[in-house]
Amino acid sequence: MSGLPDPADLSHAALIAVLMHHGGSMDLPAEAFEADALGDGRGAHHALQITALDDRTVRLSVVARPPGDDNAGIEVRHS
Repeated sequence: MSGLPDPADLSHAALIAVLMHHGGSMDLPAEAFEADALGDGRGAHHALQITALDDRTVRLSVVARPPGDDNAGIEVRHS
């Protein structure tokens, strides 16, 4: 998978990609931003996992951030 932004910018880029793919906006319940949903109120315990699929698409997943993660919570996998 080429053209990925730097790890520091990837979460923002993933959010923008999802929103643009859905017409620029999505409706979410307010509870989606509560600490129980985000892990600690900031989402710091979660990581973005990107999986390249065989049909030239990618799957974005929220996964638990592994202990000692020093790669900004980003993991790229190939199916």
